[in-house]
Amino acid sequence: MPLNGKIVAIIDDDEAVRNALRRLIQSAGWHARTFSTAEEFLSEADQPPPSCLVLDLHLPGLSGLELYERLKADRRLVHVVFVTAYPDGQTRELAMRAGAVAFLEKPFEEHRLLNAIEQALR
Repeated sequence: MPLNGKIVAIIDDDEAVRNALRRLIQSAGWHARTFSTAEEFLSEADQPPPSCLVLDLHLPGLSGLELYERLKADRRLVHVVFVTAYPDGQTRELAMRAGAVAFLEKPFEEHRLLNAIEQALR
């Protein structure tokens, strides 16, 4: 069940992935904002903060994990669902230890992402 009024930020350098995730998230009733890099996301500090991040691990510039650690250090606490096309056990462990709600391998089933977002928004 969607939690209307919640903002989900999607940070992924692949435009097709960003657009597909935006449509999926909006179809579930949440607001979605998209960003191609961590730096682009950080530059939008004047926007309402998201309730959840769908965050690619491998980004140009600042990585997804580095962005998440920076947000935590700045006390900008937000729930995160990490996604990656290049999974490995060590990175999964680091992400989960850092506080991720979920760690999903691309391609993933839509319901798995929506369930993870719903969990993050609770």
